Parts: sequence; structure tokens; C-alpha cells
Amino acid sequence: MDQQMIAGFAPTPVAARMENHGSAMLKVAMATGQDLYARTGSMIAYEGFIQYEPNPPAVRQMASAWLTGESTPVMKCSGDGLLYLADYGADVVCLNLNNESVSVNGTNLLAFDAHLQWGVERVKGLAKFAGQGLFNVGVSGTGWVAVTSRGTPIVVDCGSGADETYVDPDALVAWSSGLKMKAKRSFKASSLIGRGSGEAFQIAFSGQGFVVVQPSEDSTDRLRARG
Repeated sequence: MDQQMIAGFAPTPVAARMENHGSAMLKVAMATGQDLYARTGSMIAYEGFIQYEPNPPAVRQMASAWLTGESTPVMKCSGDGLLYLADYGADVVCLNLNNESVSVNGTNLLAFDAHLQWGVERVKGLAKFAGQGLFNVGVSGTGWVAVTSRGTPIVVDCGSGADETYVDPDALVAWSSGLKMKAKRSFKASSLIGRGSGEAFQIAFSGQGFVVVQPSEDSTDRLRARG
């Protein structure tokens, strides 16, 4: 086999705790005492000695808000080596928190450092517009978080301009928890034509922080355990 043909796909030297290998794969440098929580079934390969604990007791209660079956869709990863994660070819974005907080759509959360504080939370004040509540995962502290996007995302710096940033709720991936939020209705629901309420209202963000938006309006719940 011509080694030069496959050399471009070989892993690069480790440069950070979390980093991309291509656009749709996450590489995590694992070490003893630096455990990781990851979406159940997201492991695609690993090097070294890494153990997996599905449905860990520490996350069982909080993750119950995500359940679509009888299994908790989060597993604990521990050990030494390199761990590779993916989610059906979705793009992966790595976020390095520095005593910061982010709110992540549960369907887009791929992995995060186990020492970070986290919990399932309801996004308040939007149910009357969307017809349903939005549940997110709040993650805070100093460490790494990996999220997925159905297509190449755009990361908007809300503090770079004076205008508010408006986003379709079904396209939201994550945002800085300190941002101010409000819902805005664009036109009457009775005049809707097409896929649903996404064009009927948006969420307005303002303040210092960022918003991650994916090029997809599919609101299907994809956070389910995979065998």
C-alpha cells in the first residue's frame, strides 16, 4: 500500500485536551483523573486503555430529562490514551471554557469534561411562542465542551455590534449563558406555510457572548441511547 496516499488521514500530534480530526470527528486526549462524559454510543475508536461506564449514577438523575427510552444517553469515559468520538457525521465544534457558562441544546451535546458543573434546564419564556418548552444543558466552569452541528455552523459574536442577533430556535446549538434573551414573533401563526413555527418567531440575543447556529431547522429529538 502506498503510505503517502493515507498519510494525510493519520492523527496529528496532540495539541489540546479536545481538538478536531477533520470536521466531523472529535479527538480527546485522555489521562488518569481527567474523566469525560460523552454521548452514549459516540465512541468510534480509541488508543490506549480507556473504560466506559454507561448510565453512571452521578448523572442518572440529571440526564433523566433527556430520556427517550430506558437508558441514560450519557457515558463516563476514563483512562489513558486517545479517544475518538463522532455523531453520525455531524460537524464538531470544540469550546474551551475559562470560568464561563454555556447553554447547549441537548441534541447537540457530544462530550464535556466530567469536572465541569452541569445540569438539565428549561429555557424559560419561550413555550408560549414555540408551542413547547426548550430543554438545554447548562455547562459551567473551566474545561472543554464539544458540540455538534448538522452542517458547518456559524459562531456569532453578539457583542461585536449594537444590533440584536435573531436565531430560529430549531437552528440553535449553543450560546453563552450570560446573554440576554427574548422571543420575537414575526407574523401571525395562522399565516404559516411550510415546515412549521421556525419562521414565525425567533430568539433575540444581546450582550457579551456568542451564539452557535447550525444550517438546519430539524427539531427532531436525536438525543437517544444507541446500542
